[in-house]
Amino acid sequence: LSTDAPIALSEAAIARMKGFGLTDLSGQHPSEIFQWSLLGDWKTLLFVIVGGFLVGFGTRYAGGCTSGHAIMGLSHFQLPSFVAVLGFFTGGLIMSWVLLPLIFA
Repeated sequence: LSTDAPIALSEAAIARMKGFGLTDLSGQHPSEIFQWSLLGDWKTLLFVIVGGFLVGFGTRYAGGCTSGHAIMGLSHFQLPSFVAVLGFFTGGLIMSWVLLPLIFA
């Protein structure tokens, strides 16, 4: 269902992405982010490997994935799913607001 038409982005979104160094906004996936050559960078490769391990470990340790706990567990009012979802959100907020700015500062 894709077309060749450019994606309609607001001027604020375009300015913010250009502030991050993204210049090719012609498609759905900026080429500066989604390209195989980026895996040659040791920091990116480390993040991919460690992140994949942590996702797998967390899924096993929590007894299910984030979607399973959030959708099915919460809809069945399961306390372990509620605790898991709180942990997912807290971990995500800490990572995006505290750790990532420290790593990429």
